[in-house]
Amino acid sequence: MSTRRGAHRGRNLSGMLLLDKPWGLTSNAALQKAKQLLGARKAGHTGSLDPIATGLLPLCFGESTKLSGLFLDADKTYWTRIRLGEKTATGDCEGDVIEEKPVSVDHGQLEDTLSRFRGKFLQTPPMYSAVKVNGQPLYKLAREGIEIERPARAVTVYELALESFDGQDVELKLRCSHGFYVRGLAQDLGDQLGCGGHVTSLRRLAVAELHVGDSVSLEKLENASAGIGREKLLISVDHGLSHLPQIDLSVDAAFYLCRGQAVRAGGLPKDGPVRLYAQEAGFLGIGMVTDDGRVTPRRLMQATERKS
Repeated sequence: MSTRRGAHRGRNLSGMLLLDKPWGLTSNAALQKAKQLLGARKAGHTGSLDPIATGLLPLCFGESTKLSGLFLDADKTYWTRIRLGEKTATGDCEGDVIEEKPVSVDHGQLEDTLSRFRGKFLQTPPMYSAVKVNGQPLYKLAREGIEIERPARAVTVYELALESFDGQDVELKLRCSHGFYVRGLAQDLGDQLGCGGHVTSLRRLAVAELHVGDSVSLEKLENASAGIGREKLLISVDHGLSHLPQIDLSVDAAFYLCRGQAVRAGGLPKDGPVRLYAQEAGFLGIGMVTDDGRVTPRRLMQATERKS
């Protein structure tokens, strides 16, 4: 029997799983469960969801983990329910209620206040967040009862729609930039209305062009036949990155790019990341447009993993 170290650690799968994360599970716990079911050796998620949140959690496996960071900066779409009149220690329903006030807000007042949270503005990250200050995650300090000054950060809310309001519970749908905290919105909205507020429900509907309607549950993954049945639920990572412009390289350009050189290519945008393809080789990886109008490699896939 072979005793080679690492022989039991799983298979070299490559691709993405669009997971519909269930309520009450941390993103890492969901990742580890999916990794176990797929028998994958290497896996990572693309930005965590709180335990109370459900919805789209893209997971990357194998070579695809090289590109997981590209999803951190992507726009996100959420549905949320915020309860006015109750402020909690955490800004959501996991925390104890620390203050209660009557809610005397009409529909017009609510709409007027919500208008302040559309477009670009500065948001102070909530204490219960993963933002690090001096190398320490804020949530760890918050659990010790420590509150510190946090620098406000520029965020953008592209869309913010009021879906319902019954006098206490507010339901919203929003599309926002990276770095925006929905629990921060609940706290700030409650403060501006003078009654406090916290998140009672949160569901992520989309990450860039990936939608929760295309996701699968852990139950579906578990019920699929082990091996190929579960692997069929994966999508290629370049499909997951379809929000980035596609650039097709000539054979010569692909040759030099894969050796670390910046190359010329047609159809390049002015800046930013692009998906790179070459005839026969298929998907090469991600490149960055340079100031002089060329493209340089940023994250390239191994040759054995390039085919879609």
